[in-house]
Amino acid sequence: MFPVTEGKRPHSEKALRIVIFGLSITSTWGNGHANTFRALARALHRRSHQVVFFEKDVEWYASNRDLPEPGFCKVKLYTRWAEALPLVRRELRSADVAMVGSYFPDGIEAIAEMLDADTVRTFYDIDTPITVAALRGVPGKPAVRLAGAGGVSGKPAVGLAGAGERGGCDYLRADQLPGLDVYFSFTGGPMLDELQGRFGVRRAVPLYCSFDPECYRILPRSRRFACAMSYMGTYAPDRQPKLQELLFDAARELPELPFIVAGPQYPREVRWPCNVRHIVHLNPRWHPHLYSSSRLTLNVTRREMVMAGYSPSVRLFEAAACGAAIVSDNWPGLDSFFVPGREILLPASGAEVVRYLREIDEDQLRAIGLAAQARVLSAHTSQLRAEEFEREVEAARLPQQANDGLAGDPQRGSHLESSGASSRMSSSRVSSWVDSKAVDSKAVS
Repeated sequence: MFPVTEGKRPHSEKALRIVIFGLSITSTWGNGHANTFRALARALHRRSHQVVFFEKDVEWYASNRDLPEPGFCKVKLYTRWAEALPLVRRELRSADVAMVGSYFPDGIEAIAEMLDADTVRTFYDIDTPITVAALRGVPGKPAVRLAGAGGVSGKPAVGLAGAGERGGCDYLRADQLPGLDVYFSFTGGPMLDELQGRFGVRRAVPLYCSFDPECYRILPRSRRFACAMSYMGTYAPDRQPKLQELLFDAARELPELPFIVAGPQYPREVRWPCNVRHIVHLNPRWHPHLYSSSRLTLNVTRREMVMAGYSPSVRLFEAAACGAAIVSDNWPGLDSFFVPGREILLPASGAEVVRYLREIDEDQLRAIGLAAQARVLSAHTSQLRAEEFEREVEAARLPQQANDGLAGDPQRGSHLESSGASSRMSSSRVSSWVDSKAVDSKAVS
């Protein structure tokens, strides 16, 4: 049994053995999954649970491992699923809980093994809007397929044939959904109703991303990372127009101020303003230093997440934990996580970002950052997520699947204390919200 951090005891009576199959926990290169798994696994470890993590050993992560041997879980690297199968089955036989994450390269096979095991069976979707689009399986629409060896960081490759038309994707089939005890989702809101009502999921609940307060906190301002505005994120075609408008254009308007963009995979043709410093990959240990040293920090959301709503990124919470004054694009449900104008800034244009930098003084920006920090400390720490995980697992372990009776719980779309707006929004209201905000169609890749 792993040692327990003093003063932190498990919510459940029994320490659990948890087996997770995920995209990566050893490398944050080009993905947001690793930080999410690290925060959750670390918190579960502190609560005396034992975590085993299966990760496929692929070149782009092997070459960029920033946490090769986590002290809070046992990592099982493998190269071929068939060779790993005996170990997988052995671990599942002794597991109390099993979890397969979205974009796990051998997800369909791992779910099949999990469904055959005598354990609580869960799926953790860190890409719910993309997964649901594939599950809908509309003929002629792009299917989600994992990039192969020539692809980029395990990100989706798009094609018209294959998994999407079968009602699934390379890491999950629609016919596997009813066998899950709990479908944990990175996205809340009405998409959970669709998973249950349309696809037969027994219980779909949000398990939003989280942060570890011991890793993400306010630090002294660093000369190395001091800047007017920073942005951290892997290149994505659908995010680039907003990055261009809200950061690049502001940098060109304010050439005397320094800006920082941290993230890999930006194509050579990107025209960087001369006062924007590009860091290809920033080790997570430096993330809080960057957030703590930026007057403003930009958050830009993938289009699928904007359309679905209720999809906060892990970067959003990590930046808030460091007291950063966050500038973000807007999407349905954002006001149930942060109060606009008080805990987060939502500019309508790049000109507003320039105005923030010119007119809002340091005390006002610090007040916004501290308010955001207080919000995430009260609702989005990894400790709280571990407790939510425990509660769902305990409910799933009850005789006769007693948690099925909770399926109609109107609060499951958000466990947050709302800022005054409803934490849930119907699908039609989400569509109306997006239409009213006139999301730029050019942002679609």
